[in-house]
Amino acid sequence: MVHDDNGSRRRLPVRRWHGPAEPTMDDVLGRCVGPTLDLGCGPGRLTSALSRAGVTAVGVDISAQAVRLTRARGAVALRADLFAPLPAEGRWAHVLLIDGNIGIGGDPRVLLARCRDLLRPGGTVLVELEPPGPGLWMGRARLAVEGAEGGWHVGPPFRWARLDTVAVTGAASAAGLVVRDLFRRDRRWFAELTATAPTHGYRI
Repeated sequence: MVHDDNGSRRRLPVRRWHGPAEPTMDDVLGRCVGPTLDLGCGPGRLTSALSRAGVTAVGVDISAQAVRLTRARGAVALRADLFAPLPAEGRWAHVLLIDGNIGIGGDPRVLLARCRDLLRPGGTVLVELEPPGPGLWMGRARLAVEGAEGGWHVGPPFRWARLDTVAVTGAASAAGLVVRDLFRRDRRWFAELTATAPTHGYRI
């Protein structure tokens, strides 16, 4: 469960994350036709699915456990902060931000600018979005885990964000990207972004 500082609560699809790549992801992963960086890869279901399809894919996660789980699937993963230097910067064909990972760092504009720096010319960012409505929300969130004897254990706050299908245009533009495609699959929304003319992107 995630508790936002605006009072909203959301259950996390942990079981889905630990399973294989679901059919909903077929169209998303099918757009990855070159070296792909899976940011916030978690247990690695997408990284491993790409690897099995013959695509060079590397998962990146700050969690040692996530990296171990991804490697256990036979995929390549690095334990790293995505804002720190990463291998082959500027040479990736695709970057994935799926399962709400657009929230990493607390500002989608900064995160998308970082993704743009990782891409080669003509590369794309594939990002999962909120349905139309909430716009851009930035704030703090806490993870809550249900205890074995009932009750919830709430962790420390961290910066997080959410971005919907409308606000993505402005966030992408601030990062030097444009929305190439916006599509819905099984009640989930995704966008494919690509770089505009050379720019320094969004910086704070």
